[in-house]
Amino acid sequence: MHIAEGYLPPVHAAAWSVAAAPFVVHGVRALTREVRSNPESTLLLGASGAFTFVLSALKLPSVTGSCSHPTGTGLGAILFRPPIMAVLGTITLLFQALLLAHGGLTTLGANVFSMAIVGPWAGFGVYRLLRRSGVPLMVSVFFGAFVADLSTYCVTSVQLALAFPDPSSGFAGALAKFGGIFAVTQLPLAVSEGLLTVLVMRLLTQSSKGELTRLGVLLGTKATTEAEKKAGTGPETEAAPETGTGSETEAAAETGTGPETGTGTGTKTEAVGR
Repeated sequence: MHIAEGYLPPVHAAAWSVAAAPFVVHGVRALTREVRSNPESTLLLGASGAFTFVLSALKLPSVTGSCSHPTGTGLGAILFRPPIMAVLGTITLLFQALLLAHGGLTTLGANVFSMAIVGPWAGFGVYRLLRRSGVPLMVSVFFGAFVADLSTYCVTSVQLALAFPDPSSGFAGALAKFGGIFAVTQLPLAVSEGLLTVLVMRLLTQSSKGELTRLGVLLGTKATTEAEKKAGTGPETEAAPETGTGSETEAAAETGTGPETGTGTGTKTEAVGR
């Protein structure tokens, strides 16, 4: 749930805006670098922002009397990293506040902090941890989107509990109340968003395989890819039938001939040896 216009006390609204500002500024710089260095990624950036806008604009009635909705930030965080998602999320929330009366300008900072900052960072952290542990891509994408959605609402519950503590039980009681209200519908929504994000990622792996490879999604991480290239264990070394068998390669190394000299067969290696 986006926190509605004027719902937070002015001090809380200002504090959350100040807390969110550095992340957004850093994200603008990261987005500018990405667009300048890789202008071909503009289409995928727009698609990630549209995915967030559409999903987070779906206000679904809750059995608890409130409303809930997906966030859609996990996909962009996985593709372009959380700093860029902070900018896309801020733009989404700003347009929703102005055009759909969903959220508000005074509560923009609080909504940005929960949905565009904490959600993407939490989801990306889980995704990266699972990928480094050898978990398959689509499983990692599911849990990344699931955590990004759920963590957003955990932070929103904290924000509301800080602003409106329970008269008898204080912050803890208010947190339990707000968290309980959201949990009824948000848990199944988080699962649904995770499955939908996996479906979109599967489509992207078919239609934008080259772009996902450049972003490091299909090969783990950029750092891992570079390390594999340096170590000779990357995908470029998997397709090496042209260089002959292992024994032929060893013979070529001993005679000073290898793939660089255009010799990769046993016959040519023996000729050079003589």
